[in-house]
Amino acid sequence: MSQVAEFFNQLSSKVDPAKIKGMNVTYQFVITGDDGGEWAVAVANEQLSVTQGKAEKANITLTISASDFLDLVAGKLNGQTAFLTGKLKIQGDMTLALKLQSVFNLG
Repeated sequence: MSQVAEFFNQLSSKVDPAKIKGMNVTYQFVITGDDGGEWAVAVANEQLSVTQGKAEKANITLTISASDFLDLVAGKLNGQTAFLTGKLKIQGDMTLALKLQSVFNLG
């Protein structure tokens, strides 16, 4: 199993339910390159579910290479820096992107 897949498989156990209270959103992650893939992360009713593949309807889509994604989740790459330098592409509600770091304990 790739490190990217492992991250998504463990994501629901890393999230603090208090931080997702009141959220109703679906994040679509498109991870490019080797070890890449697509994952949909749905947050609703203080629950988080992860599905490999494409979401039926996502509020936001984030596209990033596998190596940059791993640096991002390890805290070696700042999300804002990744976005400003073109390493992270975001389509959809930007305010949801800003919540990612604290909600998913990235870094």
